[in-house]
Amino acid sequence: MLDPSDGQVFDQIPRSQAADIDQAVQAARAAFNGPWGKLSAMERGRLLMKLSQKVSEHAAELAALEQRDCGKPTKQAAADSIALARYFEFYAGACDKLHGETLPYQNGYSVLTWREPHGVTGHVIPWNYPMQIFGRSVGGALAAGNACVVKPAEDACLSLIRVAQLAAEVGFPPGAINIVTGYGHEVGDALARHPGIDHISFTGSPRVGTLIQQVAAERHCPVTLELGGKSPQIIFDDADLDAAIPVVVNAIVQNSGQTCSAGSRVLIQQGIYEPLLKRLGEAFSRLQVGSAAMNLDLGPLIRASQLERVTGFWTKPAPMALRWWPKGKFRRACL
Repeated sequence: MLDPSDGQVFDQIPRSQAADIDQAVQAARAAFNGPWGKLSAMERGRLLMKLSQKVSEHAAELAALEQRDCGKPTKQAAADSIALARYFEFYAGACDKLHGETLPYQNGYSVLTWREPHGVTGHVIPWNYPMQIFGRSVGGALAAGNACVVKPAEDACLSLIRVAQLAAEVGFPPGAINIVTGYGHEVGDALARHPGIDHISFTGSPRVGTLIQQVAAERHCPVTLELGGKSPQIIFDDADLDAAIPVVVNAIVQNSGQTCSAGSRVLIQQGIYEPLLKRLGEAFSRLQVGSAAMNLDLGPLIRASQLERVTGFWTKPAPMALRWWPKGKFRRACL
């Protein structure tokens, strides 16, 4: 593991292979068919609540791990550990709320549906928000009764390994949560192809998401994809600009812009365009950049290849930064 702040090696993780994925899937299946699958929804909820409380107790430790792993400022990593605890708390309350339905049918008949877990679910977690995405992806799967095999990004997996350890400490049975570290083209590919995986959740790039969906389709495995987007901020002339400016700034600089919903453009009503653009420029000029431990506004990018990708944007022709919106009412600024 390389510290994004200084490029130095600070830890090592296993480079797992397809055989390790197979072992994890078998352990998950045994848990699903055994102690984990036999728990009632109420019992699963209690375990998830215990895990939420345990995460809260270790919030500073988890934040420190994610800070060094991802290069994000302490305040961002701390917010992520709080969010993780909140996800587990939410899903703890959702376990016994997965109700079925009764359907109108012919006289003398009762037709009903009920919800069942998929079985063993696979989860590919990205490097920008490991704890947050683990919480909402794996947390939801566990609430429904699935056993999970998790492949974190090779750049950032220490916080998730620690969460799995905490889960074991509060009573999750062996095999309910399995963490397999390694490269995407080795471990991730094996996870997507494994016949024992009943559902795949992937958060990452559109290119890799396409590959996973194609592989899963060969065996009719359902897939949930979160592939990012292009997110505008919209500001009208009656907005509270003092409140809007920090939101617009944070939307693009949070986690050094490494966010799938980063606010990379802002649509501004024409009457306030020039003064708001000036104030935004002043706000951006006050931002501070440094190592993750300095806890400033922006930390380093996750790795050297990401830095090369970002700096490469500046060698390309710049897109039109401003343009008239319909009927001349809005103008756009690319941040």
